[in-house]
Amino acid sequence: MSVRVRYAPSPTGMQHIGGIRTALFNYFFARANGGSFVLRIEDTDRERFHPEALQDIYDSFRWLGITWDEGPDRGGEYGPYLQSERVELYRQYAEQLVAAGQAYWAYDTPERLEEMRRQQAESKSKHQGYDRFFRDMDDAEREHYRAQGIPGVIRFKVPLSGETAISDLVLGDISRKNEDVSPDPVLLKSDGYPTYHLANVVDDHLMGITHILRAQEWIPSAPLHVLLYQAFGWEPPQYVHLPMVMGKDGQKLSKRHGSTSLREFIQGGYLPEAIINYVTLLGWSYDDRTEFFTREQLEQLFSADRIAKSAAVFDYKKLEWFNGQYIRAKSDAELKQLLIPILAEAGLIAAAPDAAEQAVLDGAMPLVKERLKFLTDAPEALSFLFRDPQGLTPDELVPKKSDAETTVTALQLALEVLEGFGQLDEEGFDNRFKSLAEQHSIKIGALLMPVRIAVTGSRMSPPLYGSIALLGPDRAIERIRSAIEILQ
Repeated sequence: MSVRVRYAPSPTGMQHIGGIRTALFNYFFARANGGSFVLRIEDTDRERFHPEALQDIYDSFRWLGITWDEGPDRGGEYGPYLQSERVELYRQYAEQLVAAGQAYWAYDTPERLEEMRRQQAESKSKHQGYDRFFRDMDDAEREHYRAQGIPGVIRFKVPLSGETAISDLVLGDISRKNEDVSPDPVLLKSDGYPTYHLANVVDDHLMGITHILRAQEWIPSAPLHVLLYQAFGWEPPQYVHLPMVMGKDGQKLSKRHGSTSLREFIQGGYLPEAIINYVTLLGWSYDDRTEFFTREQLEQLFSADRIAKSAAVFDYKKLEWFNGQYIRAKSDAELKQLLIPILAEAGLIAAAPDAAEQAVLDGAMPLVKERLKFLTDAPEALSFLFRDPQGLTPDELVPKKSDAETTVTALQLALEVLEGFGQLDEEGFDNRFKSLAEQHSIKIGALLMPVRIAVTGSRMSPPLYGSIALLGPDRAIERIRSAIEILQ
């Protein structure tokens, strides 16, 4: 059997990190098994459909470097891959179930359904949901309602007794009583569009999907889907329910925990390699010690038997650490190309840097690489190379537990060092400052920090010697003199 899996997002919002995890698991499962990865867009909810959300699907996976074998933009023998282009197909299959006695037309008015729900709530009935009013109605009586012009829907006849078994590669065999399944859910809405349940089952069957990898939150819908497969006389795919992605508080990951859409992570300066690596480890592991995987390695190593049952906790700090590691793994040339558009957007360099800017960037990469957690840290870390610090105040220049007089002395001593900067290497530079700190009984931090702030405008900057070497000692001296004037 050739493995065929699918990722079937609904374009109603930006791609959530949980959905990205589902897509990655499907993609790596397909690649590791020599199978096919299908993208299907479930866009039948026309009220919530948004073109920007659809574009975000394509943009997200292009950024990640993940490609599908079949999809709306690639075609394939099982298309179309947009559900909105398959509506007539769903109607045919819904009516097929009606003809087979497995479904029925219902002509409920909104008022009747609202009254039904009110009575169930007031009586605290254990039977909540649709009351199957039209289920066993004869055709003549049903025609009476249809003739009144009441829009009809097709509802599925859920068996009234028995149990439905679901086979799951992660959770094992699951069984649910049919009486606990949502009573006779709608398959085809009055506007002719299918509900998720009908479209999902029909498409997975017709597209030859062999394995369904999806989050455990979809387990409640699995019995209904299996019942639909049985009603059509089809073999259900193999289910693989993935552990939930939770915040550290044990609740489902949401905006209250931090960024959740992939777009936010991209804008926050994350690398695709870090996202792919970390997110794939949310509920999957190769062994107890290996943390770093390339995409190519995951395409070879991924297997369903290593998927965890318990929920995965999204640790933003751990992802931040992964991102820093991947930044440091970049060559200087690679990192420079990643930072150019970010620095250009910040107004520090031209979108197409000239020779002088290129030279500064080349020198800056070795200095800044070890200090970046995110690509977006670069403008703050490197701005001093392209513009003088603005608006420095005495409070910023004077270190804690020091005073303005001591800080002026520290800056004047720094001028002595910088005037002979050309004769010093980094070790000599550091030793000169240590010697001056001892001679004048100034703590080394109280000596170096105001120099760093005066030269770079920030407490957090690349190493001071390298920063001055790249900036040029003359410009550094000008900035230190300006800082002295501020303090005096």
